[in-house]
Amino acid sequence: MRRMMEEELERRAALVTATIEKLLPVMHPRGLYEASRHLVDSGGKRLRPSMLLLAAEAAGGEALALAPAAVSIELVHNFTLIHDDIMDNADVRRGRPAVHKIWGQSGAILAGDTLYSKAFQVLGMTAASPERILGAMNMLSRTCTAICEGQWLDMEFESKDRVTENEYMEMIEKKTGVLYGASAGMGALLAGAPPEVVRALDEFGRLTGMGFQLQDDVIDLLTPEEVSGKKQGGDLIEGKKTLIMIHAFANDIVVPVFSKKDASAEEIFRSISILEGSGSIEYARSRAEEMVVQGKRALDVLPPSPAKETLLELADYMIRRRY
Repeated sequence: MRRMMEEELERRAALVTATIEKLLPVMHPRGLYEASRHLVDSGGKRLRPSMLLLAAEAAGGEALALAPAAVSIELVHNFTLIHDDIMDNADVRRGRPAVHKIWGQSGAILAGDTLYSKAFQVLGMTAASPERILGAMNMLSRTCTAICEGQWLDMEFESKDRVTENEYMEMIEKKTGVLYGASAGMGALLAGAPPEVVRALDEFGRLTGMGFQLQDDVIDLLTPEEVSGKKQGGDLIEGKKTLIMIHAFANDIVVPVFSKKDASAEEIFRSISILEGSGSIEYARSRAEEMVVQGKRALDVLPPSPAKETLLELADYMIRRRY
């Protein structure tokens, strides 16, 4: 069954990639568009745009007609990654140098801004009624604002001694969950689904997106760099107050390398073992599972279909993946 889901996702990801080639060509000034395309062309799983297409199909729409809307979601996602990497001063993204490491901070800011503006231009090219396109644009603009709020909360966490679980869940809902919510909700809206179905699909995406982020926190600790493309334990040595660390702090667990940027690989692995033994990693996994179970329940409003089945399998994948 999982292989079938992977094939369905690959087929939609290929449609998104082909549409990007048409709608976001490298043109003058060449450097700006090469910088803008750097992450877009570096692969990625295209989960968000694929979710939009699947949600549209599950709501009775046609994927090909809504491919530009799927691209708009992918461009917004990559815009956030470029700006996140600038703020985190990250060296690598998806196994390649971060945009600001090649084109400088100013170039990366412009590249991200280009993707942001192009996202709305491309969304306007979707084969849907003006009313539906306007509704999707409103949804996407609200989502971008929420993402900025989430990023700001994440920044504030850096100066706080302690972060509560509720605060963390609000942050990941805004920083990660809402874009998955918009992906599924926009797909349903553009397909002409009634408001209650649009809301249900938005809830599905938002909750499974939160599960995705919680699983990302687990992956940071447990998946080797050669698999994930990111330094193993990076969140730990950077002092990120993830749900794993919130649970550990609440249970008076001492993690020696937390915020220790010069920690050795041996020290990092020892601290990861402490977090495994304390149950903190398993706690984050269990919360991710809860999010996905709730999200899948929201799909009860849809009739049975191959697209709905793939969405349900995708939700499970969000918390079972290793990278």
